[in-house]
Amino acid sequence: MTDLYLIVGLGNPGSRYENTRHNIGFRAVERLAAKHGLTFGKIEHKAQVASGTIAGQRVLLAKPQTFMNVSGDSVAPIAHFYKIPPDRILITADDLDIPLGTLRIRKEGSSGGQNGLKHILQRLGTQEVARVRLGIGRPPGRMDPADYVLAPFKGDDEILAVEVIDRAILAIELWLTDGIDLAMSRYNGPVESLRPQKPAKPVTAAPTEES
Repeated sequence: MTDLYLIVGLGNPGSRYENTRHNIGFRAVERLAAKHGLTFGKIEHKAQVASGTIAGQRVLLAKPQTFMNVSGDSVAPIAHFYKIPPDRILITADDLDIPLGTLRIRKEGSSGGQNGLKHILQRLGTQEVARVRLGIGRPPGRMDPADYVLAPFKGDDEILAVEVIDRAILAIELWLTDGIDLAMSRYNGPVESLRPQKPAKPVTAAPTEES
């Protein structure tokens, strides 16, 4: 048993996949690492890894380089080598069935059709693994979902993607300090709820006629 936490971002390796919708899990752990001064460098068990301390906890961040659909071939060996139990593992990944800009955090359950997560759960032999799913929305019209997930975010979608990544980072930090239940209750939902509310316009009384 160890006091180490494993945080995994899912995506595909290589420059051609950078900033694509499918790689939003990679971007989440990269941004988390940058926020806390951690650097991805060496390769361990088919993953780029960064280690250090976040929110007072020892963490290992990992970006599997196996390609999305066989991510478990990296995650399971890492967990085994470091003796990290499932309740200290968290996966960040994209989700087609969740609107862009929305987080869905769960402590356990099925993969929800996300093939990388599915393979990890199979290799770990349990569904009791926390996951932060970042919504990317469905493709427009008749666009092939495979083409959609491998296309980059653009314009307002990119702005919203960054906002939901930042929300995911807050959720992960809270998971490390207070557990998944509080992270779920505080951060499940769309990013709009985090934005400052515009002050209501003052109500002007209707003029009255002088007698």
